[in-house]
Amino acid sequence: MDRPILNDLVPVPRVWERMAAVERRLLEVTRSDDVFLTDIAQHLLQAGGKRYRPLLAQVAGELGPSDGDGPIEAGVSVELVHVGSLYHDDVIDEADSRRGRVSVNENWSNTIAILAGDFLLARASEVAAPLGEEAVALIARTYARLCEGQVAELRFSGGLDHGPDGYLHVIGGKTASLIRTSARLGAMTAGATSDDVEAISEWAWEMGLVFQMTDDVLDLIADEAFLGKPSGSDIGEGVYTLPVLYAADGPSGTEIRDLLAGGAPTDRAVIDRVIELTVAGGYVDLVTEEAFDHMRLAEEASDRIGNHELTPMLRNLDAYLLDRVAKAQTSRK
Repeated sequence: MDRPILNDLVPVPRVWERMAAVERRLLEVTRSDDVFLTDIAQHLLQAGGKRYRPLLAQVAGELGPSDGDGPIEAGVSVELVHVGSLYHDDVIDEADSRRGRVSVNENWSNTIAILAGDFLLARASEVAAPLGEEAVALIARTYARLCEGQVAELRFSGGLDHGPDGYLHVIGGKTASLIRTSARLGAMTAGATSDDVEAISEWAWEMGLVFQMTDDVLDLIADEAFLGKPSGSDIGEGVYTLPVLYAADGPSGTEIRDLLAGGAPTDRAVIDRVIELTVAGGYVDLVTEEAFDHMRLAEEASDRIGNHELTPMLRNLDAYLLDRVAKAQTSRK
């Protein structure tokens, strides 16, 4: 997600002042007495990134009367969970790059990457501790959900029969759970009402699903310049997302299953053919419509929020995710 665009979508100076504080705190809390560990822990943080999760914590912080540092610390904690989990993911996926930089596991080793990821997760709990027992418990439950989602994805890897329910279980754990926690923790630490905390949490859960569904669509329809990686990367890793799962049960399903019968394909022609059949069958459009359905549920939740000045910002963030798909579809034609 492009930060200059986000500045326009969230035109509240307080939010961006707190985001600047989040950046400073991320570097502060990831310092170790061991300079080598500091370099590794900050390797991915210094590469930049969308910072979508801490941003949601700052936006949700607008729901409460408190002008303290709670939302800042919430944003730092959730970003550390996110980045720590990415270190572990790159080991699992044997990735050689992340955010335009060589990955930690590639540059050092799998063991170093795992330990650095553990260090970041430990720091996340340390940052959350002063926010209260509920905050620490929420961070712990969320990381457990991330692990459940990752285990499910590994269990389903290379398979085409887990269907929409299995897919939603994976993305709920791996993506939506932390996005929901980001908004929930930001609202809680700002002193928002319980009704507003529940409403922003529901909004963020649905938008977390939209976030991942649109990313999975883009993996099929956007070009390498847009994605920063080749299209169909998920297919090449044996991760078959919702459009491909639908296509595998459609009229072209026999051909798709034959193409993928040997496991994750390494042949570019096979990946391109699976994408072609999926797009031609209308399954990208079908999943995009389902993402719209989740966005509408998110909007219903946001309508229950008492601070109506926040509603336009939430709607902007909603629409941006789906606008990216529309732009990718246009550029492909």
